Amino acid sequence: MSCSSSSSASEDEEGFDSYRKGGYHAVRIGDSFSAGRYIAQRKLGWGEFSTVWLAYDTTSSGYVALKIQKSAPQFAQAALHEIEVLSAIANGDPSSSKYVVRLIDHFKHTGPNGQHLCMVLEFLGDSLLRLIKHNRYKGLELNKVREICKCVLTGLDYLHRGLGIIHTDLKLENILLLSTINATKDPIRSRTAPILERPEGNPNGGVTMNIIEKKLKQRARRAAARISGRRSSMGGVGTPKSIRSLDGIDLKCKVVDFGNACWADKQFAQEIQTRQYRSPEVILQSGYSFSADIWSFACIAFELATGEMMFTPKGGEGFSEDEDHLAMMMEFLGKIPRKIAIGGARSKDYFDRHGDLKRIRRLKYGSLDKLLVDKYRFSETDAHEFAEFLGPLFDFEPEKRPTAEQCLQHPWLNFKNLKRTEVKSESGVEKVNVGMSKLQIKVGK
Repeated sequence: MSCSSSSSASEDEEGFDSYRKGGYHAVRIGDSFSAGRYIAQRKLGWGEFSTVWLAYDTTSSGYVALKIQKSAPQFAQAALHEIEVLSAIANGDPSSSKYVVRLIDHFKHTGPNGQHLCMVLEFLGDSLLRLIKHNRYKGLELNKVREICKCVLTGLDYLHRGLGIIHTDLKLENILLLSTINATKDPIRSRTAPILERPEGNPNGGVTMNIIEKKLKQRARRAAARISGRRSSMGGVGTPKSIRSLDGIDLKCKVVDFGNACWADKQFAQEIQTRQYRSPEVILQSGYSFSADIWSFACIAFELATGEMMFTPKGGEGFSEDEDHLAMMMEFLGKIPRKIAIGGARSKDYFDRHGDLKRIRRLKYGSLDKLLVDKYRFSETDAHEFAEFLGPLFDFEPEKRPTAEQCLQHPWLNFKNLKRTEVKSESGVEKVNVGMSKLQIKVGK
């Protein structure tokens, strides 16, 4: 669960059996924390370690995200680590301009289930996953992809070069827009008056609020269905295009959720990253560094542009999920160099001494350009330019991947104001914009 998201992690509730000694703290609307400074407004979501609440900060008269950790020692330990990382991030970026979530405060709260570490974070909007869902799993316009990529890379550059921190779990859920897609979910834009005391006649606040929340969600979904039904009857043929429009949504975003982050010189785990965003060096256990985040970032950029995950491996008869993942990487990106294939602690599980997969023998090699044109209907020019940006980020040799700082200098991220002059030749085939090619050559040098 992203630590300061306005999106709920899933439709399922966290389960009441987790509200026990060592588990979650039961929160009711209007409950106060930290000597009355923060007042719970509504639940934003939950994760394996914590629940997250929208809270009103009576000191600053603003809204914040309040993350309340489970109380058992292992969860408290994880929270202390996250607070340490977030404090370093906040101390190095006092103006909060680096597109990384800001820690405002932290404290301990004692409840019936034990002592809970609490983090107060800036209130942010929806995750990029929610944005993709809102866009009906269609690819975003490339200018919009560029805008998001610049924010994420600025955040990564600050973490990597400025602080020596590896995020280790970069994915759509862990990048949040600065504001909500739906204005009614934003307590400031919707002009909702803050709840300053517990509503009366609600002794079972937690349970009751779960039921109320579900009913409200159902009502909102029915209303949304009615509205979209009306729009489709009004929009006629042009509706699918209008559904894809994200105009009016601020795409500035921040990197969040540092529960698994580590310092490059003080690593904790060999297995990092959510499966679909996992880099080859992590699968092969050949050591990782900042470049593992760059691989995950490249997966995110692909997903934003196409609406689909680049890698969705599945185990099969006679081969594992890891082996399928490596096979997919090679089919999209080319053969893994032998020295990389056989260089990890787990290489022998998947590769023979020649660097060929042991159990998946017939690979259908393609290329990123071809995939973007054939499957996702990119124009050849767009596919070529996007693949030129993404290709180096997917280098199987981690040290050859560009840094976040280098990515930010790439021509693909920096030509949104240049209009492409599409010239048709006599045969009707589109000619490539020569001016753009010259620009790329010049900047590339």
